[in-house]
Amino acid sequence: MPFTDRSVIITGAGKGIGRATAILLAERGARVTAISRTQSDLDSLDARAIVADLSDPAAARDAMAQAGTCDFLVNCAGTNVLEGLLDLTDAGYDTVMDINLRSALICAQEFARARIAVGGGGAIVNVTSIAGHRGFPDHVAYAASKAGLEGATRVMARELGPHGIRAVAIAPTVTLTELAAAAWSAPAKRDPMMARHPMGRFAEAEDVARAIALLLSDDAGLITGAVLPLDGGFLAV
Repeated sequence: MPFTDRSVIITGAGKGIGRATAILLAERGARVTAISRTQSDLDSLDARAIVADLSDPAAARDAMAQAGTCDFLVNCAGTNVLEGLLDLTDAGYDTVMDINLRSALICAQEFARARIAVGGGGAIVNVTSIAGHRGFPDHVAYAASKAGLEGATRVMARELGPHGIRAVAIAPTVTLTELAAAAWSAPAKRDPMMARHPMGRFAEAEDVARAIALLLSDDAGLITGAVLPLDGGFLAV
């Protein structure tokens, strides 16, 4: 679907899934506002760039104010600290939750307020993870953040539906980004995980970007409150 004359805010647009989504939607005609912590990651994008550390609530709200009213929001900013339950630290927990959950809620809140002020409509896609559905070692805070965002997505759908705003989540499998490389590069972890994928591969960032575009499109006009696993069949077996 072309996105001509549509506008989208993408958080975490400097790297990985967010970057791939920014590139794809710009190619399809969207006016992209890209939010990232690092200016150099944004310089090569065909997008309006906003540099912000979304772990700071005030900075997140300011970034959304700069972005203004847009048709769509993709909450893609994310991070991970590889800690299991017995090793979980306050700092690790706060780092993951501040970015993966709280910043997504703030951005969704500000996006929705702006949409409602102009009459409603639009859509939010929250990028979660199959880690919110299966217990992976050393992912305790990450899993909690992604499962929490899926629960919040259902609330968003319920509360924003009367305003014509859809809210959906997409839960990718291991996606070959820098973040995933740190968690899954060791063969002892990677190979058993790969064997559980009926499609026989992990996801590329572009796979996720295309699915996000589908969920934003008019073809998905009745899809809200749902979580789409983009997992090559992992959760089916």
